[in-house]
Amino acid sequence: MNTRTNPTAVIAEDEPVLSRTLCRLLQEVWPELQIAGVAEDGLKATELALEHTPDVMFLDIRMPGRTGLEVAEAVADEWPDEKAEPLFVFITAYDGHAVAAFEHAAVDYMLKPATAERLQVSVQRLKQRLAERADSPAAGGMAALMQRVQSISAPASESPERIKIIRAGVGNTVRMIPLSDVICFEATEKYVNVVTAAGEALVRMSLRELTSRIDSTDFMQVHRSVLVNTNSILSATRDENGHYSLSLRGLQRPLKVSRAFGHLFRAM
Repeated sequence: MNTRTNPTAVIAEDEPVLSRTLCRLLQEVWPELQIAGVAEDGLKATELALEHTPDVMFLDIRMPGRTGLEVAEAVADEWPDEKAEPLFVFITAYDGHAVAAFEHAAVDYMLKPATAERLQVSVQRLKQRLAERADSPAAGGMAALMQRVQSISAPASESPERIKIIRAGVGNTVRMIPLSDVICFEATEKYVNVVTAAGEALVRMSLRELTSRIDSTDFMQVHRSVLVNTNSILSATRDENGHYSLSLRGLQRPLKVSRAFGHLFRAM
């Protein structure tokens, strides 16, 4: 059980009036909660979370820089191994599909506008979870948390086309790349970089959608933005800070493994 006396929180909300209202209401319904920081955009929220490692994060879904979901992914991906798992509360306007997605992923959410009644329900749930929480995440716990968050915004297509060959545009040519030739997939802002021994190519698709559609069991996630072909992994090296990097067949540069997935490469 986590023994920290006073729980701490980071709030991420880009509308100042709503942010002040949430802070005020939290003081009323949860006076022992210490607000470690307030962010007006997703990048600052990520920075505050990794700096203060709060017990709870209240995240507006729509923010500049990063959405609340993207903040949660980034925080879970790099959360320190020795710190107790953070609890995320997503703040959203009512949307039937979004609410169903939150409930399916088993994450907390709160509907706008924030009221004392709505916040009281959320706070009681959070207090219970904090009381039951372990002092540090179990092996793979943060990866599982991140993947639950990712599932909230997963593609809703019922029968997506399964991908066996990557069709990547390179100038006026479309390269046909078998999945077996792919060393890794790396997400960029709007594209996925397909890395092979013969070179790299971009496809206009999110890594989340690609992951749900590739017709192969040979790929594993090692970072929120990286998927690796397990047949290409030669070795994993751990540095003095506990971070792992992979040596991959056909790739001349090391590939970083995030903290959330480091447990996959510990010696048996």
